[in-house]
Amino acid sequence: MSPSYGPVAARYYDATYALLRDPADAAFYLALARETGGPVLELGCGTGRVLLPIARAGIIAVGLDQSQEMLAALARKQPPPTLRLVECAMTDFDLGAERFRLIFSAFRALQHLGTVAEQLACLACVRRHLAPDGLFAFDVFSPDPARLASPDPVEHEEARFADDGDEVTRYVTTVPDPAAQVVQVRFRYVRRRGDRVVAEEVLELGMRFFYRWELEHLLARAGFVTVACYGGFDRRPYDRTAAEIVLVARTV
Repeated sequence: MSPSYGPVAARYYDATYALLRDPADAAFYLALARETGGPVLELGCGTGRVLLPIARAGIIAVGLDQSQEMLAALARKQPPPTLRLVECAMTDFDLGAERFRLIFSAFRALQHLGTVAEQLACLACVRRHLAPDGLFAFDVFSPDPARLASPDPVEHEEARFADDGDEVTRYVTTVPDPAAQVVQVRFRYVRRRGDRVVAEEVLELGMRFFYRWELEHLLARAGFVTVACYGGFDRRPYDRTAAEIVLVARTV
């Protein structure tokens, strides 16, 4: 289920999510980084949408991602010397004696871990690298049973933006499998120059979805205790109306 965040994802990521993603998550993790004081480690840092503001605030940070292309996109943004990048999977990393007062994984990156074995491997790495007083934080989408039970997914336009003088349209198709707790997502990027289609590229990935108590049980099994469970990045309590599950934990 590991996604292919290669050249297609890296090429269009920033322009797409400048339109589609509310920056409230970046503000939330920046506030946590300031509260803990750093150093900070982000798992699945991508192009640095969330991590760069933390590093630019003067907090020592490490960004970890298994995609060489996404890290290259981040590096082209001239990150400050407070930020170091590591190309590695979040299920198997070893940063030696480094310990972090905040480890986080933003924008549902943990949902690309499809099996319990992968999830526990990631949490074991987090536990090894977390300072004794450190926090682990992450977010996933809160499952909507009605949407996940949709029997007839239809491709629809999700975003449209300019790129190097061309117009790029992203179309999305989602195919949920409630029994496996997986959503297969297909993104199709169509590049137009005037009235002519000049390129079409596809990115496919799988996302495991989680329920609140499943996550808390997984954390407990890995040696963590939940500090907070929010229903949004404004730290509202989690309830049935929440679109996000935002968890903050520490080691037992």
